[in-house]
Amino acid sequence: MIAYVALGSNLGDRAALLAFAVEALRSSAGIRVEAVSPVYETDPIGPLPQGAYLNAVVELRTQLAPRALLGRLLAIEERAGRRRTGVHDEPRRLDLDLLLYDDLVLDEPGLVVPHPRLHERAFALEPLCDLAPDLVHPGRGETIASLARRVRDPRAVRRLGPLAYSTI
Repeated sequence: MIAYVALGSNLGDRAALLAFAVEALRSSAGIRVEAVSPVYETDPIGPLPQGAYLNAVVELRTQLAPRALLGRLLAIEERAGRRRTGVHDEPRRLDLDLLLYDDLVLDEPGLVVPHPRLHERAFALEPLCDLAPDLVHPGRGETIASLARRVRDPRAVRRLGPLAYSTI
């Protein structure tokens, strides 16, 4: 199966944390990293004062079921020092979101695929568009490029370039 995962960080060494996530995915059994988007710096969303995010998207080929993949993502976040406090849109060292899993549409407690707000989030759509502009969003029937054009804001989502693969 092909899955797309959004990476984000706005605490600590943001670039190193994104690189850590990619390397952790690369070393995970049942996952092969196919592609990594360029990195974007993005304005934070939410009520809390916080710094800018670095965001990217990875394309994965995986043998893991969606819930098992989500479990792996949460474990990688935890290894990077993320502690969930229950505060929505809080600053975070590492955030990994399962955006798409093949053409699956799934709505279960704790797991919704496609990501329920993907179509609203330029910080996820822009890097996803770099990897798969012609991919059709399974819940909306529109291409990723079309969805990205609708929410594009170059002042809030700024392309930086390729991810450097250092580790934390």
